[in-house]
Amino acid sequence: MLGQFLQAEIFAVFLVFTRLGATIMIMPGFGEIYVPRNIRLALAVAITLAVAPVVAPLMPAQPADPLTLFMIVTGEIVIGLMIGSIARLTMSALHVSGTVIAFQSSLAFALTMDPTQGIQGALIASLFSLMGVVLIFSTGMHHVLIQAMYDSYVLFKPGQVPMTGDLAQLVTDVIADSFRIGIKMAAPFLVYGIVLYTGVGLLARLMPQLPFFFVLMPLQIWAAFFVLAITISGTMLYFMSYFELRMSDLLLSN
Repeated sequence: MLGQFLQAEIFAVFLVFTRLGATIMIMPGFGEIYVPRNIRLALAVAITLAVAPVVAPLMPAQPADPLTLFMIVTGEIVIGLMIGSIARLTMSALHVSGTVIAFQSSLAFALTMDPTQGIQGALIASLFSLMGVVLIFSTGMHHVLIQAMYDSYVLFKPGQVPMTGDLAQLVTDVIADSFRIGIKMAAPFLVYGIVLYTGVGLLARLMPQLPFFFVLMPLQIWAAFFVLAITISGTMLYFMSYFELRMSDLLLSN
């Protein structure tokens, strides 16, 4: 009797770990490439041990069929990856915005490693991504991420086949919204670029003997930094409100 009880408890903890571990491995802040794997593993185990006693009544019984067990574990991993991917794709709005700003400020070829995306990106895009991670933790938004992990056990019952159609639609909406928000965040630089290039084009037509385009690049960089200094606080606040709204879609209390 005791052996069966321990076996059921270990199976429940294992199922919780598969979902939460998959989520933490790709979630922004927790799953960054600069966070050592053993730290991520320890964090996943700690959150699993905290959540498992609460969600244990929702866990299905351990199946005797290996194929059924494989399907249950795969479903938990898919749900965990979906939750982490939504948060990660939401962060991509910062990368889109920073890349657009870099093109408008002649800094598109100033590349550096973006640790939040795992790829090489524009310098301003990496700056925005790192600022987003810092703001998530400094404002306590990481608690919303952990709450979303817990609420997922009510939204997506363990042992049930995930609704792939709804998941695909949700991911598609997140990608579209992230691109739209990224363009909105870079809107001041798009306007600034249109005005600047229009003015330089008119001056070049009026005085073709002057090398305006050689003078344009340092002027464009300094003007871009000036616009960035004015708009960066409002831009990040706008992103944080969008991040909170998007993460609330995964909460029961939204």
